[in-house]
Amino acid sequence: MPGAVSGAVRRALEAVWRIESPRIVSALTRYTGSFDLAEDMAQEALAEALVAWTRDGKPENPVGWILATARRRAIDAFRRRRALDARYAAIAGGLREGGSGSGAAVRNPAEAEDAWDPDRIDDDVLALMFIACHPVLSRDARVALTLRVVGGLASEEIARAFLVPVSTVQARITRAKKTLAAARIPFGLPPAHERHERLGGVLNVLYVIFTEGSSATSGDVLVRRDLAYEAVRLVRMLAAMADGEPEAHGLLALMELTAARFPARTGPEGEAVLLEDQDRRRWDRSAIRRGLAALERAAALGRGLGAYGLQAAIAACHAASPSVAETDWTRIVLLYEALGRVAPSPVVELNRAVAVAMTSGPREALAVVDALADSRALAGTHLLPSVRGELLARLGSSAEARAEFERAIRLCGNGRERAVLAAKAARL
Repeated sequence: MPGAVSGAVRRALEAVWRIESPRIVSALTRYTGSFDLAEDMAQEALAEALVAWTRDGKPENPVGWILATARRRAIDAFRRRRALDARYAAIAGGLREGGSGSGAAVRNPAEAEDAWDPDRIDDDVLALMFIACHPVLSRDARVALTLRVVGGLASEEIARAFLVPVSTVQARITRAKKTLAAARIPFGLPPAHERHERLGGVLNVLYVIFTEGSSATSGDVLVRRDLAYEAVRLVRMLAAMADGEPEAHGLLALMELTAARFPARTGPEGEAVLLEDQDRRRWDRSAIRRGLAALERAAALGRGLGAYGLQAAIAACHAASPSVAETDWTRIVLLYEALGRVAPSPVVELNRAVAVAMTSGPREALAVVDALADSRALAGTHLLPSVRGELLARLGSSAEARAEFERAIRLCGNGRERAVLAAKAARL
């Protein structure tokens, strides 16, 4: 029986941590002034909770219990450090008092009672996002740290999602923390003008996480739903806390509308199902409604749709259409043209070419694709040869189309996508 109770408590703790870890770690970071110490104390509190909750039952306020326990642990840690520093100072002849040695300024929680303010939780979580996505970190480090400290994912979960060794993820997180400490990044929201500038970096990290979840770049799984849904959860949190930022709502709309198609994107064996073959009755209508509401909110803020909002508007065109043939492709072409002005990129231009093929035919679209090929902007990816192969097949150039599909197969890292390309080549 105790084993069964312990298992139930462990599951309850895992659920609390997955949902509430941003609040817990951010509040403790503000309280202690130390990123590392906050996470260590939170983990110690979780270990203590496993014993105490098994013995006494789950408390009415699990988050409050964990925060209070972690706070006591932090105070004990600082008292031990202060006593040790005093002994070192005495040994050194009283020349100087010892510091924290962590790089970042670390507060003594016993002398910072005013810092413990539950009403500031939302600002704390927002601050944690901005710190985890700080420009001093590499993109890989930002992604790993965001999933670890804001998403509450274990290193093993992050490693599985991105198909890298656990040691690689752990090294990225450790380096990120050391970099933040060395740069003496204070805990807190950046100033208003800087916050708006850095919001794009935060949104980009969440977009990268979602993109990898919705279309895995490698492996034999097309959609990593857990990773994609984690990104959706984090963006919902961000949009709620930064309600006046249209691009936060635009990204939320894009994610909801894209995730709405997940139930129909793969078949019973995990095989990829192309858009024209998807059973649209399986699309998640609740997610579509949430996405449209977020898109409406982004538009209502009155600054015009940004890059994420325009992509969401394109996704909304698909969501509103009963079939590929009945999709408003003219509007999609216009939206891609607008997106190309706001956030020009070769991928945007390639997607515009696909929409042009639906409105003006494959020959006009092929001219756009060939211009991209000449620029070498998408060299090394399977995207351009796969689209070019499709257009050539529609024009009846079977041999050329097959060569393009075979080239795309060699460049594609995802097994499910390679299977789709191989099937297209075989039909030719």
